[in-house]
Amino acid sequence: MGSNFVNYLFNKYPDYQITVLDCLTYAGGIDNFPEKMFCDPRFKFVYGNVCNTQLVEDLVKENDAVIHFAAETHVTRSIADNLVFFETDVMGSQSIASAVTKHRDRVERLIHISTSEVYGTAHDEKMKEDSHPLLPMSPYAAAKAGADRLMYSYWETYKIPVTIIRPFNNYGPNQHLEKLIPRFITSCLLNETLNIHGDGQSSRDWLYVEDLCRGLDAALHVDQKKIDGQVINLGTGRDIDINTIAEIIIYKMQKPRSLINHILDRPGQVLRHTADIKKAKELLNWEPETIFEKGLDKTIEWYTNHTDWWKKRQWLRQVPIKRFSDDQIILH
Repeated sequence: MGSNFVNYLFNKYPDYQITVLDCLTYAGGIDNFPEKMFCDPRFKFVYGNVCNTQLVEDLVKENDAVIHFAAETHVTRSIADNLVFFETDVMGSQSIASAVTKHRDRVERLIHISTSEVYGTAHDEKMKEDSHPLLPMSPYAAAKAGADRLMYSYWETYKIPVTIIRPFNNYGPNQHLEKLIPRFITSCLLNETLNIHGDGQSSRDWLYVEDLCRGLDAALHVDQKKIDGQVINLGTGRDIDINTIAEIIIYKMQKPRSLINHILDRPGQVLRHTADIKKAKELLNWEPETIFEKGLDKTIEWYTNHTDWWKKRQWLRQVPIKRFSDDQIILH
């Protein structure tokens, strides 16, 4: 999400100065940015950790807007090794919020990227920001819920200009291979099985990354008073289950159905996410433009044409986790 949005801003706003702070974990990559950006004085890349409070403060005071993507984001990896999730997602967010508080005379807005995972399984037909409970079901989701509420507390206490965005399941170019859609696509390209957790009935609201970028663009430029302290979903309002995703990808990539394989379910599995996007329409004048099937075509084309990008990340496609109920180690 972060690299796609940076590329979006760079290409759309030729007068903007953009600074990126990234510690380049397994999920990052300098190759997510084209070489031309590193030769352009409008773009500045800083290698560093969001938990480095002095570094964050030095960068924040040089900018008038902060978009906070930095997080550990992979649910399965959070089950296998969760400490870094709380360090990065919660303490990293505290580092950002504190720096903005100290320099709020300069910083005009802070956009915090949360996640639909903070809701847990949908209790209603569609998940509303102000009424659906926060019931995170994995260490990752809990860490993001902590960061989400931490940001809100800074708005309540210090009145910093923060807006919390909760994107639903993103997909598109440059996405890490642990994520479902790039994992399924690359499995087809490698003629490997498409492993589905459990019965495959878990359902998600899938948002193409270009639509996310347009939503964040709107949040960056709308009258800040309209969105101060607001929590805003970005999704489509349509959920699609994992079995259907696998079937569509198999069909589009002309692979045999025998590649679909069901494995034991993942702990902390969310049954359904479906966004209510009324606030995004009202406050940001935003709604998604890309229907899932068209976005999937673009995503399949990107991974098919960028094997050099994902081949070197291939070893990261699976994470071993222990199921404590039956003491088994399973690759997810």
